[in-house]
Amino acid sequence: MSDAFTTRVLNITSGSTEAVVDLTRDCETFLREAAGGRDGLLNVFVPHATAGVAVLETGAGSDEDLIAALHTLLPADDRWQHRHGSPGHGRDHVLPAIVPPHATLPVIGGRLELGTWQSVCLVDTNKDNPDRTVRLSFLG
Repeated sequence: MSDAFTTRVLNITSGSTEAVVDLTRDCETFLREAAGGRDGLLNVFVPHATAGVAVLETGAGSDEDLIAALHTLLPADDRWQHRHGSPGHGRDHVLPAIVPPHATLPVIGGRLELGTWQSVCLVDTNKDNPDRTVRLSFLG
C-alpha cells in the first residue's frame, strides 16, 4: 500500500446510554502519524447500521441538543417495523439516514482543518451495542 493512503481502526466503547463521543483527538493523533505534514483528506467511517458521524460543537450543550433532537425525530417507541432488541430499537436503524455513517474532512499541512468550535463525533443511540469500531483513512 502506498504512503498516499493509510488507515486505522479505533475501538470505541460508547456505553449503555445514547452518546455523542468526541473523536477529534483520535483523528489528530492518527493524522500526526499518517499525514506526515501533507495535505489530503481524512475519511471517518462507522461500519455499523445504528451509528453515525457528525461534525458539531461539543461541551457547550450541542451534543445533548443533538440527542434531544433525535428523540423528537426518531422516538424510541413501538412505531418501527424493525423490532428486535430493546423497545424502540428500530429507530436506531433509521439514524444513519439522518446522521450519516461517514464524514470526509480536509487536512492541510498534516492537520485537521476544522472550524474553531467543530469536533468530529461518533453519534450512537443504540443502547444494545456499546462496542463500536471507527475506521480513519487518510488520503494525501
